[in-house]
Amino acid sequence: MREKALVFEQGLTKKKLELREPEFWYPYGTLNNFAHLNSLLTGESRFLLNLIGDKPALDIGCADGELAFFLESLGCKVQVIDYAPSNYNSLRAVKLLKERLSSSVEIHEVDLDSQFSLPGKDYNLAFFLGILYHLKNPFYALEALSKSARYCLMSSRIARFNRATEMKQTNTKSTQSDRVDFRNVPVAYLLDEQEANNDSTNYWIFSDAGLRRILKRTGWEILDYLTVGNTTDSDPASAQGDERAYCLVKSSYFG
Repeated sequence: MREKALVFEQGLTKKKLELREPEFWYPYGTLNNFAHLNSLLTGESRFLLNLIGDKPALDIGCADGELAFFLESLGCKVQVIDYAPSNYNSLRAVKLLKERLSSSVEIHEVDLDSQFSLPGKDYNLAFFLGILYHLKNPFYALEALSKSARYCLMSSRIARFNRATEMKQTNTKSTQSDRVDFRNVPVAYLLDEQEANNDSTNYWIFSDAGLRRILKRTGWEILDYLTVGNTTDSDPASAQGDERAYCLVKSSYFG
């Protein structure tokens, strides 16, 4: 699937540039996540199409819909969830591609910062990649998802320290006395409005222990877990301090 994803991405990128100018499209790759999933998944979990089965796959936070259209090309039924006010191009890209690809992907507009309901209640596999730290209420979202999906492939930014390694200037002195290592403490760091990438939709950055704790408390069992990026000196906000956790989790609400 990783190799097929790369080929599909190349073809879709060409198609996208034929349709609209580069600035119109979501600027970050989605299908490159399969490189990390290849390192993450073990045993029978590596056969994602078997995990999806004949039920719709759920893609939460679809960006331009690349993952959804790729899964559809492999024969899957797919539903996507996103919200126009927080989507990079107000969902215009995924709707345009759905039309031009004659796709059957279902697009559902859901505000994950509300007391939302998912479009279905019986998914085998949900994709929840790079969304958690953009949510005001990650506990509610994870719990709601665990009651509707048997398995979830998730990624999120995490951090070890509360700030980057640069020395903080205090009058004429430099100090790092307020730099705290919280990797093993089950906490989440609340970002200031423009602290991370000048993006006000970034909210909670969990520690490693914090991510594991919230998954447990919301009804998820971790099956596979991987961290990538800056895994030794990460922080919530700086580009050089970016660490990501990828995991496959199983819901305790399904037998």
